Amino acid sequence: MVVLSAINWSSLLTRGNVAVIIRIVLLLGIGIPLLAFASVMAGKAAKKRVSPQASMLIRKAIFYFGTIIIIISILAQLNFQLTALLGAAGIAGIAIGFASQTSVSNIISGLFLISEKPFAVGDIIQIGSTKGTILSVDLLSVKLRTFDNHLVRLPNETLIKSEVRNITRFPIRRLDIDVGVAYKEDVKKVREVLLDIADKNPRCLDEPEPAVRFQGFGDSALQFLFAIWCVREDFLMLKTKIMREIKDRFDAEGIEIPFPHRTLYTGAVTEPFPVRVVPEKKRPSSQKK
Repeated sequence: MVVLSAINWSSLLTRGNVAVIIRIVLLLGIGIPLLAFASVMAGKAAKKRVSPQASMLIRKAIFYFGTIIIIISILAQLNFQLTALLGAAGIAGIAIGFASQTSVSNIISGLFLISEKPFAVGDIIQIGSTKGTILSVDLLSVKLRTFDNHLVRLPNETLIKSEVRNITRFPIRRLDIDVGVAYKEDVKKVREVLLDIADKNPRCLDEPEPAVRFQGFGDSALQFLFAIWCVREDFLMLKTKIMREIKDRFDAEGIEIPFPHRTLYTGAVTEPFPVRVVPEKKRPSSQKK
């Protein structure tokens, strides 16, 4: 309201200053599209030398700064007094300063994220139970697209205070599979079968080499950790295929994958629950007919 009241509308209309109106229309109709085009081109040029998130911030900074210049130019065409704007900005700045403490904290956190570079646009990260692909890294927040196509906005302050896992930072990943076999099975044979499965799968890397570790004695099975390495792009495909190969190979080798067993007791006495097998009664020969 201060800005609108400070403009001498009656003086502008009575003079019939058509040239001023034309300049304002040109600033809005041509200046804004040119500014948007220039910011996009600057972002593409910066992407070749800096990280994607830094180029995105450069593009937005150019657009916002140019927009402010256009607004000031329009106000100058309307003979607007800048002192009124500064006064209004000072009052508004004090009010906004008290109300935007969280925003300031997010901006500072965003600057730390940009300088530290723990992730970049296009990386897949996980924060708590949220996992997705980074769409943008802004001064206030980071935007993710989850695998079920949801948009998630995470404040920068939350990322600074939380554990962030960058899943696609390195070119290779390790796939850990927990395998359980019956107690009667030969540990050495199980290890040889698992390593042979990894050796015959083209998506498993030879270096780092696959590993099979005997983890311990479970409630119903001997526990093994089957660790194999792959290129990060093959992770999901390998996980799906290797699980099926383990099941098919164990069936072919006669290796049992057990299910949990339970034993019932009568209570105070540690004797098994008595079970009596009743033989089937033979029917008379006349009833068989």
